[in-house]
Formats: sequence, structure tokens, C-alpha cells
Amino acid sequence: MTIDDEWPQSLEWQERRFLAGPRSRRRELLTVVRVAAEFIAGFRKLHFMGPAVTVFGSARTEESDVNYGLARSMGAALSGIGFAVITGGGPGIMEAANRGAKDVDGLSVGCSIQLPHEQASNPYVDINLDFRYFFVRKVMLVKYSYAFVVMPGGFGTVDEWFEALTLIQTAKIHEFPVIVMGVEYWRPIVEQLETMVDAGMIARSDLDLLLVTDSVEEAARYIDEICVSRFDLRRKPRPIRALGEGRPGA
Repeated sequence: MTIDDEWPQSLEWQERRFLAGPRSRRRELLTVVRVAAEFIAGFRKLHFMGPAVTVFGSARTEESDVNYGLARSMGAALSGIGFAVITGGGPGIMEAANRGAKDVDGLSVGCSIQLPHEQASNPYVDINLDFRYFFVRKVMLVKYSYAFVVMPGGFGTVDEWFEALTLIQTAKIHEFPVIVMGVEYWRPIVEQLETMVDAGMIARSDLDLLLVTDSVEEAARYIDEICVSRFDLRRKPRPIRALGEGRPGA
């Protein structure tokens, strides 16, 4: 029995097969074309969005959870200081942040991922992109953001948080602020970061722009001060109508 016989012809199978090793040159080329098409679609939809902040967090958080309300307030606060709000487009914390942006008529963006057992995009997004490849989605979550807000979450949230820190540490992106919401929830990981500093594995300066707080007001003020005063926020590019470009999401 081959690997192709064992797995059903589904999205899950296709992704596992792609990561299982070399395939035919034709199949690898088709993958490159699909990846390029996803990048182009993402660039086209988000090009005129303007400055944004990405909010990371769990898809499993219920509306009754205190962290849902915290994320919703965070989304509203970010919109209130002039930023579009980007999330992974799913339920839970992502839905809450998008919903908060919509509450105050801010621009709400969802970069969702196609998963075998994942819920559809949440209903609070103005611009929705549905990605097949995780790495393309992660580029979009970083490329247009001037800050990152980390809400309570699991493996995916930690992955996104530490990727942002790694990109800042290696100077692949500017030293944008990273706000960690949930002092008690994230305490063990924050303590581990201090251990890494003490052991010489990372520098103290790597954590300079990391703010750990439970306060939406403090987080929004910190983002506003760092991004507006330190970074030159460029104006939105003008659409070229000959290319079919128009309002954000066109």
C-alpha cells in the first residue's frame, strides 16, 4: 500500500502529501503556482487597507469567557486610534477582536485558513481572505501590521507570537510593539523568557518592546505612542482603476 492509497483525496491528504517529501516536478510546479496565486490575492485585497494591528488568540474561547470580552474591547480600542484590525478570521478570540472593530465602525480583516475540522470565517469581517497554506497566511498577518496583540491561546497563538519576536530579533521587520494580554495566563512563558535572558540565549533588548498587561487602555496607549511617534505611518496607496482596484478588499 502506498501513501496515496492510505490517505483519502481530501484537503488534509493533499497537505500531508505535500509535506511528506519530493513529488513529481509537475506537482511541485503546480504547488508553486497555487502559492503565488494566494500571495497575489492577499496583496491585492490588503494593499489599500492602511496601518493595521494583528490580534492573535484562541479559536476555542466562548463568548461568555472574560477573554472574549477583553479581545472585543481591544478590537474597538485599536479601531478607535485609527488602526484596521486583522485576525485569523476564525471564532473565539479572533471573532471577538473583529467584532470589537465592527462595533465602532472600524475596518475588520480576517485571514482564515482551510482546515479539515475548522469552523468557517466569523461574520464580523469586512475583508475576508481564505488561505490554503499556513505560511502564506502568516505572511499576511505580519506584512501589514504595525503591532501585534497576543491574547490567551494555544499552540497556534504561541507560534504566531514567537514568530513575530523572531522576525523582530533578526531585523526582518521593524521593532514593532508586541502586547501580551493576560498577565496570569502567560506568566510561565514570560518567566521562561527571563530565564532565556539570564542564560544568555536571548538579549534583554529583544524584550524591550514586549508589554505584558491586562489593561486595554494601557495596550492601546502603548501602541499609539510607539507606532505614531516612532514609525512613519505611510498613507494608503491610491487605487489604480485600470487594474480594477477600488475600495479596500476590491
